[in-house]
Amino acid sequence: MALRLPPYQQLPPPRPDTPLIELPVASLRPTQLCVGMAEVRSRQNDFQAEDRGERQRYLGTKPVPLVRSGAGEVWMVDRHHRLRALLELDPAATAFGYVVLDLPTGDRTAVLQHLLGLGWLYLYDGRGLGPLPASVLPDQLLGLHDDPFRSLVWRLKKEGVIEPAPLIPFHEFRWGAWLRSRSLPPFSSAQLQPALPAARTLARSAAASHLAGWKSALRRRSP
Repeated sequence: MALRLPPYQQLPPPRPDTPLIELPVASLRPTQLCVGMAEVRSRQNDFQAEDRGERQRYLGTKPVPLVRSGAGEVWMVDRHHRLRALLELDPAATAFGYVVLDLPTGDRTAVLQHLLGLGWLYLYDGRGLGPLPASVLPDQLLGLHDDPFRSLVWRLKKEGVIEPAPLIPFHEFRWGAWLRSRSLPPFSSAQLQPALPAARTLARSAAASHLAGWKSALRRRSP
């Protein structure tokens, strides 16, 4: 399955002099339709092991790239899993972000069209179907669907099978779409194990070498 995503601009990382702003997580608008719930649950476990001070210090090291419209609405262009996990635990939670783009228009349709042109929207649902109209994006993180293939890619990254590529928009979804086009046993975000052996083999194969984060056999053998 080939994603028909437009060419993208990489997400700019925060600069040392970039001011961070603290915002209610519930006020942030998502730029994707789904998440991998296996990652969400794992991040919730991490948050539950911390007190509020530890949590806020951690969030300050993982600021969210933000797009702000002329109407004051704010879209998050990354960190959906982390903040979805936090919002379920604490509806009044806040997080830190940095503005990567200020758009003068307050028209939501125009804002979303601009983000689509940058490659900063993911408009495929939890079954990989799309692209859907940008108007179907939920207003809050709690409206995101589960995509088990996104959960599978998270697990492969956690195991070191796939390397992170944090500045490539929707990097993990690109891997998930490729795995969707292969033959895997039935699995779910709650039960990834049935698909993991085959997914590991596929992700390490030369057929996946065009994907960012692929690790060659030579690199895997390196100490």
